[in-house]
Parts: sequence; structure tokens; C-alpha cells
Amino acid sequence: MLFCTEMITFALFFKKNIISKDMVAKIQQLLQEIDGLQAASAEEVEALRIKYLSKKGVVNALMADFRAVPVEQKKEVGMKLNELKTAAQAKINTLKEALAGAGDTTADLDLTRTAYPIGLGTRHPLTIVKNEIVDIFSRLGFILAEGPEVEDDWHVYSSMNFAEDHPARDMQDTFFVEAHPDIILRSHTSSVQSRVMESTQPPIRVICPGRVYRNEAISARAHCFFHQVEGLYIDKDVSFTDLKQVLLLFAQEMFGADTRIRLRPSYFPFTEPSAEMDISCNICGGKGCSFCKHTGWVEILGCGMVDPAVLEANGIDSTVYTGYAFGMGIERITNLKYQVKDLRMFSENDTRFLEEFEAAN
Repeated sequence: MLFCTEMITFALFFKKNIISKDMVAKIQQLLQEIDGLQAASAEEVEALRIKYLSKKGVVNALMADFRAVPVEQKKEVGMKLNELKTAAQAKINTLKEALAGAGDTTADLDLTRTAYPIGLGTRHPLTIVKNEIVDIFSRLGFILAEGPEVEDDWHVYSSMNFAEDHPARDMQDTFFVEAHPDIILRSHTSSVQSRVMESTQPPIRVICPGRVYRNEAISARAHCFFHQVEGLYIDKDVSFTDLKQVLLLFAQEMFGADTRIRLRPSYFPFTEPSAEMDISCNICGGKGCSFCKHTGWVEILGCGMVDPAVLEANGIDSTVYTGYAFGMGIERITNLKYQVKDLRMFSENDTRFLEEFEAAN
């Protein structure tokens, strides 16, 4: 009788040990299974949660079997069960966060960009005016010419008859490239004229638009960079009368048929004689207002006959050919055309300002 009791006790102990080992093996298998779980949608994540963590899920079913584990092994198996439950919950949370991040586009959204719908861009007012200037002179027979903004001293100054001690060469007026004293940012587009003259024999008739740089304090009336358009015409028997007529036609095309011009004596190193050109104020019609300082006239450009020294320096025989040149600031013409009083507005990229020119495109 005693032997039978011992046999039964041993059998129960053996059975419980088998249950414990099976549970631990199953937990290990489930841990590996959970680690590899994937989900492509919120519905799939929810299905996994129900399978593993709901009341009728896999983890709770193991909790029910936990009652059959021997007392001396409950601690070990219980820790494994807790590890399984924690791993399952963490995996479900990770899958949820991954799907939420994939659906949330704000993570990659630049909150400083223009709100939707994004409007179509328009040409900058300076580009509008530059194109109009080039178009006018193209109809007068001028060809477009361009050159580098980083130039050497010869093309910017020496070939244009600037004296060695001319103030324009000073550091307070010109941007020099460090370690290269002869390399500068061009201060006018006359360097393009020089390059054209040294590579082309007359007749020459070119218009040279481009950005230029001068070491000036930035204000409503000045900037360290701005834009110019310069013109050059060289041929036999070119006279000051030809220059005056071309500039009159330009002024009337740009500002209206009633526009009048006047030329005042001036000085430029590369022209002789030289003149400043004014137009009748396009705001008051020449009657006098605050814009033209009650004079009825507004200055727009400088001009003159090309100095023979410039022709010779660039390989053109000054005894055979003559020519004229002129130059104007595009910002200045834009100010007059659209009454923009602050030069800084052209380079601040304020879309509210730029949108005002949509109709001009």
C-alpha cells in the first residue's frame, strides 16, 4: 500500500516537471515569434494584440496553465511569463508607433514653406525691367553681351582709362579677392565692353546687362550690389548726335512718348566728352513734385563719347573709329517706373512685394 502511494506521488511530480519544461519551451518559442512580428496596417496590429494579449489570447492561456506548475518552480516560470507579456506589449506598441509615424507627414514638413496651394512664381521686377531695356536696344540694333562678375583689374579699370591712384581702386570702394590683389568683383559692366573690344573689330554695337559690386553701406538709396546695363557703339563717323538720338528713343520707349531728356556736362574716365542724362519726371510730367525735388527732372544715366585712350588700350585704331557709351542702373530705372523708394526691397525676397509685379510679367 505504501509502495503504491509513493508511485503515485512520483508520477504527479514527474508530470508537473514535464508541464514546467513544456511551458518554458513554449514561452521561449513565443518570445522568438513575437520578436519577428510585422504589421502593415492598424487592423493587423489590433489582430496581433487580440491574439497575444486579449482575455482569450495566448499569454492568458499560459497564465491558466501556470496553476499546474510546481510551487518550487513557480518563481522561475512566473518570471518567464512576465517577460513574455512585457515583450508582447512592447512589440505591439512599437508596431503602433511605426504606423503612426509613417502616416504623420508633419515630421518631414518644412513649416516655413509657403502654404498650399503654392502659387506660380513670377519674374523679379529687376528682371522685368532689364528685359524691357534689352528689348528696346535690341530693336535699335544692339547685341547682348555678358562677362564674368569676378574680374581682373585690367578689364575693370586699366583698360577703361582709370588712373593708378583713382579713388575707385581703393579698398573702401571695391571688393578685392583676398590674396589676389588684381582680382576683384567688377564695380561696373564696362569690363564686358573691354572684353568685346579686345576680341572684336568694329563695327561694335552691344548692350551689357549684369550685376556689379561696390563697397557701400546698405541703405534705402544704396546697396553693396546692384545691376547695370551699359551700351557701346563703335564705328566710323559715330557722333554725339547719334548718342543723343538713341537715348531719346530709349527714354520715350521706356517712360512714354511725351518724355523729354536733357544732357548735363559731367566727367567719366572712359568717355570724353561726358554727360549725365535727365528725363522729365514721369510722375508730375515735369511740373515739379517731391520725387523730382520740384525740379521737374530726374537723372537716369551717364554717357559720352568713348575716350580715344580706351579705344587704343583695347586694340582699336582711334584715328579711324569713334564711338559712344552709356550706362544706367536697373534699380534706378525700376524705381522711376514703379515708384519703389527703398532699394533693399529688391533683395529681401518678400513675396508680398514681389506679388505686386505679377501683372507686369
